[in-house]
Amino acid sequence: MFTTLFFWGNAQSFSSKKVDGYRAIWFELGQKYAAGDKYSGALGTYTAKHVPLAIYSEKANKTFFVYGGTTSENERHLLCMIGEYDHKTGTVAKPTIVCDKDGVNDPHDNPSIMIDDEDYIWVFVSGRGRHRMGVKYRSTKPLSIDEFEKITEEEMTYPQPWNTDFGYFHFFTKYTGVRQLYFESSSDGKNWTEDKMLAAIPVNKGEKSGHYQTSNCYNGKVLGTFFNRHPNGDVDKRTDLYYVQTGDLGKSWTTVDGIKLDIPLTDITSPARVVDYASQNKNLYLKDMAFDNDGNPACLYIRSSGHEPGSVSEPYEWCVTKWNGAHWQTFRVTESDHNYDMGSLFIQGNTWKVVGPTEPGPQKWGVGGELAVWVSDDSGQTWAIERQLTENSVMSHSYVRKPVNCKAPFCYFWADGHSHEFSKSEIYFGDFDGNIWKLPYQMKDDYEKPVKVY
Repeated sequence: MFTTLFFWGNAQSFSSKKVDGYRAIWFELGQKYAAGDKYSGALGTYTAKHVPLAIYSEKANKTFFVYGGTTSENERHLLCMIGEYDHKTGTVAKPTIVCDKDGVNDPHDNPSIMIDDEDYIWVFVSGRGRHRMGVKYRSTKPLSIDEFEKITEEEMTYPQPWNTDFGYFHFFTKYTGVRQLYFESSSDGKNWTEDKMLAAIPVNKGEKSGHYQTSNCYNGKVLGTFFNRHPNGDVDKRTDLYYVQTGDLGKSWTTVDGIKLDIPLTDITSPARVVDYASQNKNLYLKDMAFDNDGNPACLYIRSSGHEPGSVSEPYEWCVTKWNGAHWQTFRVTESDHNYDMGSLFIQGNTWKVVGPTEPGPQKWGVGGELAVWVSDDSGQTWAIERQLTENSVMSHSYVRKPVNCKAPFCYFWADGHSHEFSKSEIYFGDFDGNIWKLPYQMKDDYEKPVKVY
């Protein structure tokens, strides 16, 4: 069984329109507590479960990136956007609307990105259960963001597409229980295999299940994913950490140390479980994952005492759990003040770095804060702050994302905005020397240079 295809060239009426600037969307969930909304703020590069959001192409010498945009600073109208940064000229092109989510203001529908073997750019636009279907788009020309065609329309949320040595692979979520993990693969991008369930772990027989995940690809050969579980489908009780991997596009799955697994995973005590956080009464908020030079996986996440914002759920501990070749180890990086603070993990040899909003920002107990770079010179065991990237900000910085094969100066990017009140949201990128640029909110020319702000 294969996914239904659309004719090549069936472009949406709002698709492929250029926009005169980089304007990110602001959003609030509407789940209020004493310290504020469960989460709200600058969510143009949301969610942590949309992976990847940017890719550096050596052939083009450009970084292509997707984000949730909007029509103006006074509206919350979601536009699934793509932009490009030209490393040769130091300019960005006017961004392109890949999909106008007319009537939607929810960045759960944000896009993810992939580049195929023929250099066509793919944008996977997230849906929301069966209420709003997900859509795959492909550029009409290699390494070009000017025009996109709709390829498929299907049920998929939180898309995580990867180009491997064996074909194309897609981790995603379906709301078949509450949030259950699925995958599909393709040899050409046009024809995709039947959706196959990866995980559906209930607490007790007959109860609902649910999961969130973050994935990555090692050297084109191994796909790995870390995921948590939602007891009885309750995302506010997300806990435990699991890891599985495949080296054959999902035909077989194993633990990190090669134990064969039957899917879908349905057992809480599966050998895929890395950390039992339920017994510690800890919540787990996945942020990012990476592989070291030997192909050992590591996961960045925040663990806390509950889902409510504010002091009631402290401490909000940034942690790294890694496989050292023999067993799993967990180390603490630092603390921040919100479950939905989000950063990225970078690994190069024994030097590991985390970039994220770990420092107090202008809106206490809100999503985001001031950005900092944390460094470990012993493969993630001990951490120290290397530099604070932003300070005295009016808006909070949130959801710092890393490109695949990142190249300076576009090493990571994010958006800013007010954590508690509707506001304008702008997009930034930076390097590891502490330089930060802001993308132009309004553009007169087709290509313009970003403004250096730090």
